[in-house]
Amino acid sequence: MRERVDDYLNARRRLGYKLRIEGEQLRRFAQFARAQGHEGVLTVELAVAWANSSKSGSDICRARRLEIVRSLAKYCALFEPETQIPEPRLLGPAHRRVAPHIYTAHEIRKLMETAAEIKPRNGLRPTTMRCLIGLLSATGLRISEALHLTCADVDFEERRLVVRETKFRKSRYVPLHPSTVEALEAYTRFRDRRVPLRSARAAFFLCDDGRPLRYRQALYAFQCIRRRVDWAQKRPPRLHDLRHTFASNRLLAWYKQGVDVNSAIFLLSVYLGHGKVTDTYWYLTGTPSLMSVAAQRFECFASKEEVRHG
Repeated sequence: MRERVDDYLNARRRLGYKLRIEGEQLRRFAQFARAQGHEGVLTVELAVAWANSSKSGSDICRARRLEIVRSLAKYCALFEPETQIPEPRLLGPAHRRVAPHIYTAHEIRKLMETAAEIKPRNGLRPTTMRCLIGLLSATGLRISEALHLTCADVDFEERRLVVRETKFRKSRYVPLHPSTVEALEAYTRFRDRRVPLRSARAAFFLCDDGRPLRYRQALYAFQCIRRRVDWAQKRPPRLHDLRHTFASNRLLAWYKQGVDVNSAIFLLSVYLGHGKVTDTYWYLTGTPSLMSVAAQRFECFASKEEVRHG
């Protein structure tokens, strides 16, 4: 089973998929098959047994584990026709969309202002988090993309970022608004006074010790900021919700400008670095403002239809 897993992962990764989490899960599946003394092709019984062995006890987790093995089974069936492929949703849905929080402009400003209050007050960390939150809200970058930026990737003259080999091994340019460029330049000057002599390949966002800001550090700092803001929502807003906010606000702006959204959505998909446009729709969320525009457009359409049919 380990050979099957390795062949599958190598084939998918040559197509550009990274499969970090899926790869780890499938290797655990191979270890499970070996521990069970399983011989022969992949079977539904084996796949379900491994999915149900999840220690979390979550239905979503079990279904997700089975979905991952199902992809392996479909690949194996190309070379071993006797392979058994589990039915879709055999253990229920494998995905559940958490309703994102769409930040208001006031909430984003509050986050950035509050970032200055975290410790150390006069250190690099507060300024780094303020700039990071501002960049995410202004560009819709993935948090991983922002944290992997190097000094050379931030082109002030061309007013753009170079986002290198993210999902599907794609790189792209991300144009920047002049106000975003000004904020990044201000952060650069402050950062370089704190941590001088940086090379072009050095990380753009740094901690006080001069090391790159990591995801866990950024997440912890954001949680500290969020606690200070003291939101009343049952589910606290996430750092990743800034990406949802960017996508939804862009759609709202296009509607107000009279842009053909059905065509423009492909531009947004490329800007966000998505492999297909359906991934972009995942980030679009109904907000009161967006629903109001949609209602007005439908009312206008309905009136025209009523006149046409007289």
